[in-house]
Amino acid sequence: MTTIPASAKSARKPKGEGHERRAEILAAAERIFVEHGYEGATIRKIADEVGLSSTALYMHFSEKGEILQEICRQAFESLLTANRAAVAEAGSPEDKMRKMMRAYVDFGFNNPNAYRLVYMTRPSELREGAQSAAREMGGDLFAIFETVVGELETAGRLRGDAKTAAQAFWAGGHGVISLIIAKPYFDWVDHDHLATTMLEGLFAGLLKP
Repeated sequence: MTTIPASAKSARKPKGEGHERRAEILAAAERIFVEHGYEGATIRKIADEVGLSSTALYMHFSEKGEILQEICRQAFESLLTANRAAVAEAGSPEDKMRKMMRAYVDFGFNNPNAYRLVYMTRPSELREGAQSAAREMGGDLFAIFETVVGELETAGRLRGDAKTAAQAFWAGGHGVISLIIAKPYFDWVDHDHLATTMLEGLFAGLLKP
């Protein structure tokens, strides 16, 4: 971790930069929660990472549980936005499914720390807000996904039932993301190529021509 000069830590936050500083706190907290675990992370560590005093950080968040909940909320909001955009676009149910699955995988690859906190949580993180966010916003996210899978079933395109197919698609997407995040030392092929191959396998296996 880069050492932050004392002068930077003690500097007053410039007026009008509250939104940017809040984003910095969330990004730093993601890294620290993943590196040290939720229980090992402290407000002091997060504040030091962004060059703030603990007192100044408390002006943005009341405690670290609130920070974790906001990280989870923003992650789900990003995925909800992508799903709603896919559903709003003209196209077949398969087109919508492809866009939603690609958006999900891309989010995981582009936001590995947030993904780990939301979908690869440890017990302490579950207790401190990740589980409640998953139940509230994650439920809405999966409901949109299930609706499109239901459209595929109605159109006679599914092999099997919609509930099983929806969970299989999700499990496949999560599998490739979580393995790459958890095993960075493995000799993976190009991540995008691997994801595309996995997704095409799912579509070929779960959809009728």
